Amino acid sequence: MSDHHTRAEATAHRRTLSRWGALVLAAVALVVFVEAQPDRPDASYANTSTTKLAEGSAGELSDHGVPSVEEMTALLDERPVVRLPGSIAVWDEDRVREAIGDAGYRLLVVPPGLDEAERDRVNDVENADIVVQGTRVSGGGFEVVGDELSDWRDQFAIGDVTSELVTLVQALREVPREQVESDFAWREPTESELATVVADLRDTGVHVAEGATLGEVPEDSARGAFPDQDLLVVALPQQPRGEPVARYGPALAEVFPDTPIVVVYGSWVEYDGPHRDEFAEVAATSFYAQFGSRLSRYDYPQDNILYAYLNRVGDLRFSGVFGRPTPPEPFDPMPTALLALPLVFLLCVAAFVTTSLRPVLGDATRPKSPSARLAGLTALSIEVSGLSGRDTDPALVRAIATLSSAREAEDSNLGESHVQSLLDDAERELASVADSLGRPDYAPDVYLRSRIA
Repeated sequence: MSDHHTRAEATAHRRTLSRWGALVLAAVALVVFVEAQPDRPDASYANTSTTKLAEGSAGELSDHGVPSVEEMTALLDERPVVRLPGSIAVWDEDRVREAIGDAGYRLLVVPPGLDEAERDRVNDVENADIVVQGTRVSGGGFEVVGDELSDWRDQFAIGDVTSELVTLVQALREVPREQVESDFAWREPTESELATVVADLRDTGVHVAEGATLGEVPEDSARGAFPDQDLLVVALPQQPRGEPVARYGPALAEVFPDTPIVVVYGSWVEYDGPHRDEFAEVAATSFYAQFGSRLSRYDYPQDNILYAYLNRVGDLRFSGVFGRPTPPEPFDPMPTALLALPLVFLLCVAAFVTTSLRPVLGDATRPKSPSARLAGLTALSIEVSGLSGRDTDPALVRAIATLSSAREAEDSNLGESHVQSLLDDAERELASVADSLGRPDYAPDVYLRSRIA
């Protein structure tokens, strides 16, 4: 009987270890999940700088000015188109005149890079129906901006604003818009033109033509855009309208293969060299879409334009658009594990609660077959026999005798219902023994369920 008693204690000990083990695992899962959560983002704001960049600090203002409002008004009264010194915009006069028709619009053309006071004077000229500042075209509350590379190329390489003027006139006259075809044309550079440029590029890596405003190439931006090769730069002034423009890029790419080459025509940037098809169009489109309006009305040196363009190319390279394949990201099991931790926590808590209540409530099932009930009740009678006393001996003796009868009935195949009836009698006697001992854990129902568990 002491052996059966030891086995019961071992079972209880295992149940206790399982119960507290589940609780400890739940606590560990909760701590790991909480510690893995990201810190609360810092939503504080830095103090805004009160320093304001002075207009002209980037060299965007020109040396040209404008006369008084009265003088410009008088000039427009005398003729329909007034072009002030320093103006750079040009257009197809016949095409624009045809678009205006008999509307009688008057055009005031002023240089780029005006300061605020000069711009205010231009805006105060009331008889100016259309104002062209640099290559920015506005009038009647409208401002016309390009939306295709060909528009920006015409505007910034040769100063042609024919498309912008015709579009604005059509808007002012409220007539259907008609697309203006560009007459821009490229040509191959002559041998002498190419030789001059090639000689400078071989010598210094830079060619600055007469009239260009490039002072130096921004080295940091060049390395950011093209870290593996030395950049070659050709700077040319704004080209004349109505004449084919020498396209140096492809010819230079044959002389300097696998070398990045940037050619600047006025404020227009062309790229030839490695990865051209991958990023050149994207870089130009995003660059002029963002900066085109400002470039059209200010007189930035080519240093600034090249600096901003190369930074844009560097951004595209860094993002993996070209020249830098995006590295594969290794699988990180941690996010998936973190998602499972709340479930692990809940399961462990459920296990703890279940094992804690099992001695009181018992398990969900108990043996039903006669053989299993007989074995379980026999084991129970043996365990409680070591605890029984004078008050419980009669009930225990009756239970043991009934169990013996049940075993004989089962061996003699007297029928399951007869065996179950005997086992019911034995179970009632054993329940009486448990009540007398004050041990609810030895009640047959509880004992049989825990035995199955």
